[in-house]
Amino acid sequence: MSFDFDLFVIGAGSGGVRAARFAAGFGAKVGIAESRYLGGTCVNVGCVPKKLLVYGAHFHEDFEQSAGFGWTYEDVKFDWPTLISNKNREIHRLNGIYRNLLVNSGVTLLEGHAQLRGAHAVEVDGQRFTAKHILIATGGWPQLPDIPGKEHAITSNEAFFLDQLPRRVLVVGGGYISVEFASIFHGLGAETTLLYRRELFLRGFDRSVREHLRGELSRKGVNLQFNADIARIDKQADGTLSATLRDGRALEADCVFYATGRRPMLDNLGLESVSVELDERGFIKVDETYRTSEQSIHAIGDVIGRVQLTPVALAEGMALARHLFRPDEYRPVDYRLIPTAVFSLPNIGTVGLSEDEARSAGHRVKIFESRFRPMKLTLTESQERTLMKLVVDADSDKVLGCHMVGPDAGEILQGIAVALKAGATKQVFDETIGIHPTAAEEFVTLRTPVGA
Repeated sequence: MSFDFDLFVIGAGSGGVRAARFAAGFGAKVGIAESRYLGGTCVNVGCVPKKLLVYGAHFHEDFEQSAGFGWTYEDVKFDWPTLISNKNREIHRLNGIYRNLLVNSGVTLLEGHAQLRGAHAVEVDGQRFTAKHILIATGGWPQLPDIPGKEHAITSNEAFFLDQLPRRVLVVGGGYISVEFASIFHGLGAETTLLYRRELFLRGFDRSVREHLRGELSRKGVNLQFNADIARIDKQADGTLSATLRDGRALEADCVFYATGRRPMLDNLGLESVSVELDERGFIKVDETYRTSEQSIHAIGDVIGRVQLTPVALAEGMALARHLFRPDEYRPVDYRLIPTAVFSLPNIGTVGLSEDEARSAGHRVKIFESRFRPMKLTLTESQERTLMKLVVDADSDKVLGCHMVGPDAGEILQGIAVALKAGATKQVFDETIGIHPTAAEEFVTLRTPVGA
């Protein structure tokens, strides 16, 4: 049977674009459809604009700390519309780069909404195309709890486009998005409260990391309220929002921001026309080669609900393209030892097992940990402290996990991730000469275990 395309990709986010470009580079005829924005969540309403806002929020501390180094400043002001306007200009530039990447790779770009019309058929705004293989890479979408007044709340989708910085913000959630935005709003000058329904945020991260960040955010003035949740939101006549908590308390704010989870974006996709199965959470079920229960249809990225990180979607897209069109070069994605950064203020960087995970897996562990005030802050009034932690297998000496809370944690942990991927032992760390004076050298000078 003759097809219009060898591969048709639905969704031009990180994973979809990577799969399309690599497949085209392998000689396949590729089409891709995107109805919203090129680059997907990460470029438009995710990691890229968020990191820009984090940079903006950090300047507040930089100005204060500069006094200890002899700088004086007067009348320092922050203008939210300027930050958002500049952010929009940068995102627009990146959209253009993604468009050029696709077009220059020989991919046919269709900027419209795609729907499945069978195992080998896709319809885009009334045009029908056939494809030997179809890839669903439509990503995720933030979801709000079904409570009265939820229409008054916003998510990360809307936060990047607010006209003004709210004076008082309630951030609801316990994942990395919630702590990042709490840091952003607080750093830019908003009175910020973080609500989480459990006893401590960042479930799944190392306990030391979670507790250390709790202390630092509290020290900075973020109002942390755990074991707390919103029952309803009411809008007052003056526009103020009143959030009634489940314990009966009422908190007033100008903005209620929710980061309580994301769902797969499968809206109006036409799944009813194919036999693609979903798992119990509503994500698309795939096998080890990202094939769905419909043999000609594949899925990658956030829509399959494995590890919802941009670099993982990129790796999955590349692996799928190789599997389909260059099988002799195929290598499965290794989901172990995936490094992660959380751009809270201070930052978190982590790779490998947490202490609890290592113990649960049966390892006899040694724990090396250091908490210190960074050199940059020694001439300032800031009391912020950095945490560095290694989880080591006591029998093999292999480093199982590495965790950090502090400035540039993500930058530092990227290099550490390479070492762990290579199987580095604690002896290798010990024998590595540090770069002095840096915070990063602490990882190769940890000598005395603090727990086992």
